[in-house]
Amino acid sequence: MKRERLSFLADNTHYTERFAYYVGRRCAAATIQDVAKDLHLDWHAVKDLEKQYMRAQLAKAGTPGPKAIGIDEISIRKGHTYRIVVSDLIRHRPIWFGGEDRSEASLATFYEGLGQKKSTRIRLAVMDMWKPFRNATLAHAPQAAILFDKFHIMRHLGAALDTVRKHEYTRLSGKDRRFIKGQKYTLLSHRENLTLEGKTSLKLLLSANKRLNTAYLLKESFGQLWDYEREGWARRFFVNWRSSLKWQRLAPYEKFAELIERHWDGIAAYCKPENKVSLGFVEGLNNKIRVIQRRAYGLRDEEYLRLKILTCMLPKL
Repeated sequence: MKRERLSFLADNTHYTERFAYYVGRRCAAATIQDVAKDLHLDWHAVKDLEKQYMRAQLAKAGTPGPKAIGIDEISIRKGHTYRIVVSDLIRHRPIWFGGEDRSEASLATFYEGLGQKKSTRIRLAVMDMWKPFRNATLAHAPQAAILFDKFHIMRHLGAALDTVRKHEYTRLSGKDRRFIKGQKYTLLSHRENLTLEGKTSLKLLLSANKRLNTAYLLKESFGQLWDYEREGWARRFFVNWRSSLKWQRLAPYEKFAELIERHWDGIAAYCKPENKVSLGFVEGLNNKIRVIQRRAYGLRDEEYLRLKILTCMLPKL
């Protein structure tokens, strides 16, 4: 006895493939529970149909052969449990999710799966300053230029500014603290993102504390580093910026400057015209992944999370 396989049926033979794709499109904008409730279906049936839809999306997208990649880690649960996400920065889509942690061996799994031929075609790898990522890339794609992500670097500078704020709050006492208290996010946010009230609070804070004013201006000016098109100009800017720290008694900024000095090659690489890629894509993808996790109140099925991440930028079927 043999049962005929009908091409129009879904993997779950109670439904057609067309219906599975309809469910998959609905799940892209709603939770499984909401879709199951609307369609009067079992929760597990909806999840299986969505998985089939996402696998079909990946099959249509084809095997990746990236020229520029972005590498980052995400936390999938509490307790420092990480997985690595690799993105194609030219096609603007994630292409790999995996590993056991954020170690060199875990990232090496991506390069091994990609294959030696495709790995040698990678010309640019954007990452944070995590040493295992750099080591794995140098081992498997030595021809690729390594570029450190602007947003991770600015996050280090933001942490230095916050440390200065804490030191000033500790140093002062009584009424002198009132301008600093509760102003952490006002100080760390971009000025254009602040409300009118926030801008007023920031102006009062900076006028009341000279050291915080200096630290804030130094932070805002540092972003200019990525505007230069020649390494010599970028280097001159950084040397002048670091020189301006003299006599300012900003120890966290001195440590940040030392960090930049140690990783200068990965920052200066952005000055080359061939390395001009959208540095905001990796950060935007991270935000999208957090929304996926938050919508599902955490995902226990790691294969389902992998499919959600890899298909979140793909066109609908």
